[in-house]
Order: sequence, then structure tokens, then C-alpha cells
Amino acid sequence: MRVAENVYAGGRTAPGEVRDAVRIRPATARDAEAVTNLFLASRAAAMPYLPRVHSDEDTRAWITHVVLPTSTAVWVAEEVGDDVAGEVVGFAVLAGDDELDHLYLRPDSLRRGIGSRLLAEVRGAVKGPLNLYVFQRNAAARAFYERHGFTAVGFDDGGRNEENEPDVLYRWEP
Repeated sequence: MRVAENVYAGGRTAPGEVRDAVRIRPATARDAEAVTNLFLASRAAAMPYLPRVHSDEDTRAWITHVVLPTSTAVWVAEEVGDDVAGEVVGFAVLAGDDELDHLYLRPDSLRRGIGSRLLAEVRGAVKGPLNLYVFQRNAAARAFYERHGFTAVGFDDGGRNEENEPDVLYRWEP
């Protein structure tokens, strides 16, 4: 049984039940491998239709040398408890002053409130509207953002992304 200390226990629990606890913290360079593995696994599970335009090694180098050191902020969600050692189960990236560039969860960590908590961290770091792009076919992500108050403000034919996949620009106004 995992014990929740001063962290959020995902979801509602029955009396006597303790759910996995998750802590949100700023990412560090040491998180590069875990973030890369999560990114690759999440995209493969949620969007199997996407072409693989980069090797795993190139993706790892991009996250290590571009995403983590040059983004405005990067957060990771990690499980904490007696039988886990800080396993990363999600991450979010803020680019510039107002763009949620990435929010990914490990496929086995969906529907636990982790994405909502990561999104709250990003919202708390911006001073005004928050923008993001989602692939049009990613119905689950689109529904998630719409539940959290984002509105579709533009549609693209895919020419702006490497995958050439049509996407949607969403905006949230505080």
C-alpha cells in the first residue's frame, strides 16, 4: 500500500484505500531519459496514426538539449510512495509567455487528475491567455482541453508541423 504524505492522491478513494500519490515539480536535466520515454510511449499509444519523423535517439537529444534547457518552464509529475522511486508519469512544457507546447501522460496514468494538475501549473505560470495546438484527430486531447475551458480558434491543414497532420489552435482566457 502506498502512503500519501503531503502530496495529492489522484482521484477519489474509498474509506481506507490509498491511491498512488503524485508530486508535481520542476523538471531537471536528470529527467531527460524519463521524459523522452514517456513522450515516445504516449504518442505511440494515443496517436498511432502519426508518422515517426525522428529516431528515438534524435528525440532524446532534442528533449535533452532543446526542450529541457530552453523552454520557459518544464514540470514533471512523479509518483511517490513506499514502493516507487519518483517514476515520471507526466510532463508539461511552457514555451514563451503563452504556449503550452507539450502535455503528455504515461498511457497507464490517464484519468487520475494528473493532466489537470499539470495544466494548472502551466496556467499559474502565465499572466494572460494560454495557447496550444492539438492534432485534429486527437479527440481525447481535444475533449480534455475543451473540458478545461479552451476554445478552438483556428484550424490548420498540417503544413505548420513536421507530421503534416491537421491541427487545431486552442486558447484559454483567464
